[in-house]
Amino acid sequence: MNFSAPLARQFSARLPALLRAGLAAAALALLAACTTPITTKVTNFNAWPADATGATFSFLVKPGALGELEQATYERYVSAELESEGLKLAPAGQAGRFLVDVTAAGSQRKQKYVEPVYVNPPLIWYPAYRTRRGNVYPGYWGPDYYGPRYVGDRIVTRTLQISRLQVKLVEIASGPPGPARTVFDSTALYEGDIGDLPNLVPYLVRAAFEDFPGKNGEVRLLRFDPKTGEIVRN
Repeated sequence: MNFSAPLARQFSARLPALLRAGLAAAALALLAACTTPITTKVTNFNAWPADATGATFSFLVKPGALGELEQATYERYVSAELESEGLKLAPAGQAGRFLVDVTAAGSQRKQKYVEPVYVNPPLIWYPAYRTRRGNVYPGYWGPDYYGPRYVGDRIVTRTLQISRLQVKLVEIASGPPGPARTVFDSTALYEGDIGDLPNLVPYLVRAAFEDFPGKNGEVRLLRFDPKTGEIVRN
């Protein structure tokens, strides 16, 4: 597959630069292996406060959840999205109004489905024949005129790669002291043939924050063009 224009130039201007870079790198990695849209399933729950613009956020420290650099990379993607929505990253060592928990994981599962089986019959003998004009054509061995024949079904097992990203924002400081409460919880899921989690996370982050904060209790499918990283709208 040819890839002519730089991917970053084809992305929408609303995407933060860091996430555009992540999507560009992911798209380049997927070009050789994927030509169909990348489909993600997003589940969104939120009770987003009206006065959140300008508030600060910080990330939950989860030792051992992923490799330190890997986790930090995914958090930078999320940070870029939150900043594009008007929030600010709290200074190092300080807790923000919102505590952000980013969890990414990859796994596999087996899927069975029924597949029809067709076989090519052995060559058959076509006898000699004479045309109305008297021309004689010799007999010959050739493939069946009707082509491959259906002989039944078989059970096929396919290994599905599953990539999952959950982004949760908990409000821990707002006005008078009170209990912490979850104000945003979005889970983006991919199931398919692409097995490398780092290549999928930029798409999952984009899916989780599309139309932020979104409708509470909504489940929807978002498809991405693997060549450009753009959402397929039709």
